[in-house]
Amino acid sequence: MRVVVQRVSRAEVRVGAETVARIGRGLCLLVGVGQGDDASLASKLAAKVWNLRILPDNQGGGGPTGMMERSLAQAGGEVLVVSQFTLYGDTSRGRRPSWTQAAPAEEAKSMVDSFCHELRALGASVQVGRFGAHMEVELVNDGPVTILLEETKQDPESMSA
Repeated sequence: MRVVVQRVSRAEVRVGAETVARIGRGLCLLVGVGQGDDASLASKLAAKVWNLRILPDNQGGGGPTGMMERSLAQAGGEVLVVSQFTLYGDTSRGRRPSWTQAAPAEEAKSMVDSFCHELRALGASVQVGRFGAHMEVELVNDGPVTILLEETKQDPESMSA
């Protein structure tokens, strides 16, 4: 699983003329699910996002460390989750991306739902885009702060070597 984490002052998702999700200060998460990803990865990534210290302290910052002192667990804030299969686009051959590394839609939806469920169980206020829809995502990246998180299943054979 891959998650692009963006600290935002606001973000929203529209499908056609309808706003389907909107948050204020918090994190916008673009979530990609790869072949073979499972619920344990969703849980690990949700915990990592929940505890990632990239939010400003109570005084609003002041220098590089003050700008990234607190986590969602400490500071609160909202989360907007947007499914993003294109995070698994492979451009190693030719000019047209291949999507073979992305999970099939049914599996991906289940994993994104699991990821959101885990975030909510930790205490996050979560808004979600519309899976499979053509979405317009509008955000104001605060900082800018953008971080790529990735978790992959460990191959039991590679761990014994």
